[in-house]
Amino acid sequence: MDAALLCAPTFQYRGTGVMMPSVDELRERLVEHVARSVRSESVLAAMRHVPRHAFVPEHGLEVAYEDRPLGIGWDVTISQPTVVGRMTEALQLSGTERVLEVGTGSGYQAAVLACLARHVDTIEVVPALAARARLALAALGIDNVDVHVGDGWDGLPSLAPFDRIVVTAAPERLPVALSQQLAEGGFLVLPIGPRDGIQRLERHRKRAGSLVREDLGGVRFVPMVHGERNDRGAR
Repeated sequence: MDAALLCAPTFQYRGTGVMMPSVDELRERLVEHVARSVRSESVLAAMRHVPRHAFVPEHGLEVAYEDRPLGIGWDVTISQPTVVGRMTEALQLSGTERVLEVGTGSGYQAAVLACLARHVDTIEVVPALAARARLALAALGIDNVDVHVGDGWDGLPSLAPFDRIVVTAAPERLPVALSQQLAEGGFLVLPIGPRDGIQRLERHRKRAGSLVREDLGGVRFVPMVHGERNDRGAR
């Protein structure tokens, strides 16, 4: 996959004659900003490679490369790039892992993970978002990601265990099924906390069958919901 081939090198404001920065320039500026919080060169390289704008076509090009979350409908957001980088870095991927992502959303996080892991299974509660993510990933030629529709609280027991698990919505407590589906020695990274209260980004490592917890700081995520949701309420 060569993300640079997806777009023309420069874009122009219609009717103004004023040139916008190229996609590569916008992405490089974003990665330079993310690098203030993320040190992993492989994670930064993956974020430099993946075109975020391909996952938020409803937003303008420059907005797509701002370091902030963006709404994608169904009360769901694409995460702030710095948070994507921090969570990806916390997984400590070497390229051999099987990863479970809970909360596909736009598919952007899965695309970044796909650059760094052997295979990614990602599960989404909203069927329309899962379908949209599949199209975006396929358009970029990403073939080591499988998108599933279902309840993320249940994980994917038929495919477990997973070397790494990352959750992109906040449950109020650690889902038991996910802890059970994490392989020995693996990492589980997720935000935990109430919708309107304090949420903490946590990393759990499984050792001798038990989880050892680390606090990685405060975050703000949409809540993790149960069950397949229908398309009513889309915005």
